[in-house]
Amino acid sequence: MTLSRRQLFVHGGLASAALACPFPRIALAAEEDAAAREPAELYLRGHATGAAEFFRQAFHPEARLYWIKDGQLASRTSAEYIAGAKGSPADDEARRRRRIVSLDVTNDAAVAKIDLDYPDRHLVDYLALLKIEGRWKIVNKIFTSLPR
Repeated sequence: MTLSRRQLFVHGGLASAALACPFPRIALAAEEDAAAREPAELYLRGHATGAAEFFRQAFHPEARLYWIKDGQLASRTSAEYIAGAKGSPADDEARRRRRIVSLDVTNDAAVAKIDLDYPDRHLVDYLALLKIEGRWKIVNKIFTSLPR
């Protein structure tokens, strides 16, 4: 696997790779990573609270979600997904754990891997993000669900 100089630095790789990057570039990369992380964090807040508003802030209106159901490709719009928000946390919220596993940013595109560890299932989401008109938005989500 070949990593860019930025990936090596961010992931604690080779010191020589970090030294090859000028400091202003590192600062800008860190700012962009933080900006790209924001929609993923809003997405997690939506799950934790059940509040549709967090999902609306995270997703681009034209975003789509895809998964496999009964061996077949299934999909829905982000609007359909957001409409399913209950407006309150799940009854077992205290037992649920969520985290951003990774975030890979290149220019105006990014991919985040999200881990949702729930009492009855384990989900892994892959969020595709784009920087649109200066703001990062989730434009696509694929996921898998593993029963406990």
